[in-house]
Amino acid sequence: MPRLFTAIEVPKDIGMMLSMLRGGIHGARWISAENYHLTLRFIGDVDERTANEIADLLDFVQRPAFNLTLTGLDQFGGKKPRAVFASVQASPALLELQAEHERMMQRIGLPAEGRRFTPHVTLARLRDASVIEVADYLATRGGFRPMSFPVSRFVLYSSRASQGGGPYIVEADYPLRGRGTGLESRYASAI
Repeated sequence: MPRLFTAIEVPKDIGMMLSMLRGGIHGARWISAENYHLTLRFIGDVDERTANEIADLLDFVQRPAFNLTLTGLDQFGGKKPRAVFASVQASPALLELQAEHERMMQRIGLPAEGRRFTPHVTLARLRDASVIEVADYLATRGGFRPMSFPVSRFVLYSSRASQGGGPYIVEADYPLRGRGTGLESRYASAI
């Protein structure tokens, strides 16, 4: 039974820059650069028939290519931090793509996603990290400069039951129509 989710991959050059932000939080499980992604819709464990139906249904997505911008660093969990992430600008193109994935999954009978969509790229999962330590980590990396990259496809990933962070397998990829706004595999500025 595969565990599936749809996502946007982070290009290798951007992933390499994000990986330089590792370290400084005791007990953090840092995600490998090759597994950085932005989840559009977590699907979960499904049977093979449903997995095939999802893969076929995603072929009907007809959205334009666009640019994605990473805008800074933040954490989930508040007083009990559980993850550090690179935040992503919520552009109309991104929000429309994610909403279409949500509608499609509900149309085939999957329950609605219970959490509000917060676009991000997880850098580390935390366990027992102190609020002060995470705040210090974020403060010392306050010079994060926005990075943009073109998004010309999304993928259907599978993962095996684990602690999170991969490895992820691209089961299918789906091109977006047209070109983004002219950025070719480069970023607007470095970290």
